[in-house]
Amino acid sequence: MKLQQSLAMQERAKKRIPGMCQLLSKRPDMFSLGIWPGYYSRAKGVTVWDLDGNEYMDMSIAGIGACVLGYADDEVDEAVRRAVSGGVASSLNCPEEVELAELLCELHPWADMVRYARAGGETMGVAVRIARAHTRRNIVAFCGYHGWQDWYLAANLGTGNELNDHLLTGLDPAGVPDHLGGTALPFRYNRLDELEAIVAAHGDDLAAIVMEPLRNLEAAPGFIEGVRTLADKAGAVFIMDEISSGFRLNTGGAHLVKHSVEPDMAVFAKAMGNGYAIGAVIGRESVMQAAQGSFISSTHWTERIGFAAALATIGKHRRENVPEHLIRIGGRVMKGWEALGEKHGLKVHAGGLEPMGHFSIEHEAFPKVKAYYVQLMLEQGILASNLFYVSYAHTDEHVDRYLAAADNAFAAIAEAVDKNDLDARLKGKPSQTMFKRLN
Repeated sequence: MKLQQSLAMQERAKKRIPGMCQLLSKRPDMFSLGIWPGYYSRAKGVTVWDLDGNEYMDMSIAGIGACVLGYADDEVDEAVRRAVSGGVASSLNCPEEVELAELLCELHPWADMVRYARAGGETMGVAVRIARAHTRRNIVAFCGYHGWQDWYLAANLGTGNELNDHLLTGLDPAGVPDHLGGTALPFRYNRLDELEAIVAAHGDDLAAIVMEPLRNLEAAPGFIEGVRTLADKAGAVFIMDEISSGFRLNTGGAHLVKHSVEPDMAVFAKAMGNGYAIGAVIGRESVMQAAQGSFISSTHWTERIGFAAALATIGKHRRENVPEHLIRIGGRVMKGWEALGEKHGLKVHAGGLEPMGHFSIEHEAFPKVKAYYVQLMLEQGILASNLFYVSYAHTDEHVDRYLAAADNAFAAIAEAVDKNDLDARLKGKPSQTMFKRLN
């Protein structure tokens, strides 16, 4: 497999773009620097072509979960082409933003109003701003991963590690003003006692409680209900972050199927536009109207493409019952990982939601094991990591081919572990497991 052009582009990128690219999760060193192609020329369905013309079946991260229908979905792309032909921006607003707001509130009957942004991190920033404007308070209690903005990274000011239990480790708050220290306080999933302590100590200044409805764990009985009760007790806004979980288990937020509890606000992005940039904050009118008391405004939040893409994506998502397919295909893959681990004598642990599952292999040097797995799958024409985000374009035939390749890879990993020669087999560098400067 030739990678000259792909690797050359990575060297060019490192000279001009700090960190090589815009998203940590797409950095080649998160897979295996030196063999991960890094750049694509074309993508369709579940197939990706790199800059050297190599063709891969993508069984990895599906645009980090953004392309829930598959790459370049014909129906969504046609809706975007129509939007482009009518002009994506003008001095007036496009009607699609109203239509999408009505649709999101139809899907979530508890919600009354919607504001938009373009990406998950900034949309979460909008939600937190609205919550602070509504309550006139400062502190945010949170559980889970919620992006790159100052309000979230402030948790690591003076500590450096408060976020380590919330998906990504090593998040340096460099550039976040020191005076924001103490304004973002974490609690762990299913640890209601930790949130109770935050409310007891800071309830009078608690603006919001932010959490993902679920990611890796199921909620313990009474946990979500307890969070809702504590939010009401403190007078804080309860925000569900559905950026990753939304549009996986149903058409809309996972909280609708997993919990009977209604939040005050919910945040969506990623899968809602099938790869096109769109984010939405939905919420109760009593909270959302506070947006008018704070300056929250951006030219490109009015751009037409995202709205058109979201309307088409949600329409197909609901009509084709996409979540049922995502759950079934993802379940097959997760069971396959565990079965192959048992077959080859590896201690494999699979977890997460079926549509966005992951696995680990017990080994003292898992970053090397992961890199070797990436390498072995690339050699079989498959983009793969220890994560798998399912799209509607993935079929049983894709899963069959993937699991056959994974069978070969797990066999080679077991042999490398047995012979203790993993280092000698690696062609690229071990995978990174944390945020780190890329030189």
